Amino acid sequence: MNFLGEGAILLDRKKLAVNNSVICEILEVSMPETEVNDDTGMLCLYPIDDNQFCLQLYFRLSPDEASVNYTVCSLRFQPSFFDQYPAEQLMANQPFRFDQTTELQFPVCSKSRMLIRQMQDEINVTPFLRSLQQTETAMQLLRRALECITIPFTTCQVPACRFLAYESEREKIQGARLLVEQYIDQPFTIKELARKVAMNECYLKKGFKTIVGRTIHEYQQELRIEKAKKLLQQDGRSVTDVANSLGYSSISHFSTAFKRITGMKPCELLA
Repeated sequence: MNFLGEGAILLDRKKLAVNNSVICEILEVSMPETEVNDDTGMLCLYPIDDNQFCLQLYFRLSPDEASVNYTVCSLRFQPSFFDQYPAEQLMANQPFRFDQTTELQFPVCSKSRMLIRQMQDEINVTPFLRSLQQTETAMQLLRRALECITIPFTTCQVPACRFLAYESEREKIQGARLLVEQYIDQPFTIKELARKVAMNECYLKKGFKTIVGRTIHEYQQELRIEKAKKLLQQDGRSVTDVANSLGYSSISHFSTAFKRITGMKPCELLA
């Protein structure tokens, strides 16, 4: 989950059966000590067809007095949830005006924090009453998230991908992203990456662009150049040495990619 950033460690996961249209998970996460402690949220909207959406909310709550770990609440509103609302009502509000994948962070207010704690409370009622309570809480969290969003959305300029309505497919995309990040020095081809995450190559390319906002090649190049910048500033490293260590086939290819992304020649950063 790139919402949590690097270094996050999942300690516990609990799924709550809200109803057939809303899925909730409560995660316990350990974060690096350098992580900012502010509560934060993220809204991700995946258009999957005309006037059909899958919406994901993430809330990250900083530790309270009883814990040293973070709490993350994940709420997924399935397309069936939005079927109960007329299309014109949805389109009158951001982010539903967009026909592209949309994501935006927003602040978490004290009321939302209380509602998330309420989702976790064990109360002695029938399963149906429990479902009604959780459904009401989930809808309040969605309303408050939409109300908190006051700045323009970040949209990915690619067509809607229906398959991204399924969490299993989005997890494959995130798995591919992790592999790209782990093997910067030996980048995979699209075919190799698709085989490793068990996904159709076309779906992988479209889904990666939708979720990450860049093509697989662009993302690989950005990561490699970012690492190259650090290596070039180490004593005793040469441009040739850095290019070889990052798996570039020639210094020319490396220099061209480096200048295109940074606007500088690699030699300008040599220690």
